[in-house]
Amino acid sequence: MTKANIREQEAYSAFLEDFRPKRATLRNIVVAFFVGGLICTVGQGVLTYIMTRGIPLKQAYVLTSSIMVFAGAFLTGLGVYDKIGSFAGMGAALPITGFANSVVSPAMEFKREGFVLGVGAKMFQVAGPVIVYASLSATVVSILKLYVF
Repeated sequence: MTKANIREQEAYSAFLEDFRPKRATLRNIVVAFFVGGLICTVGQGVLTYIMTRGIPLKQAYVLTSSIMVFAGAFLTGLGVYDKIGSFAGMGAALPITGFANSVVSPAMEFKREGFVLGVGAKMFQVAGPVIVYASLSATVVSILKLYVF
């Protein structure tokens, strides 16, 4: 590239800056904080309710996680969680319900290809690497704990 081309590109980039919409960074941070906090508060409410039913704490954690993942997947299937995610950004993506959304969303996109090839295969587009990583990490930690510690 010549110097003239570089100057031309820089001038064009500066020209485009006037037309780009400004990001509402502070608004996005506040909304993400409150929506993420609301999702976590709902999870805490579910945990508290489960514990009032006499279920031990460790089992209540597992049951709460399962309920929250199911809720995230169910709301994604209804199309509600995508609206929450577009409004709240990372506030909806970080809690465990966001993981459920990231697993179900690809499957929902490919449901017209059929249950096995579309939904069944695409569901693990995101979940597959996460499950493999978690399984390998758990195996390594178990071996280290068994033989080293």
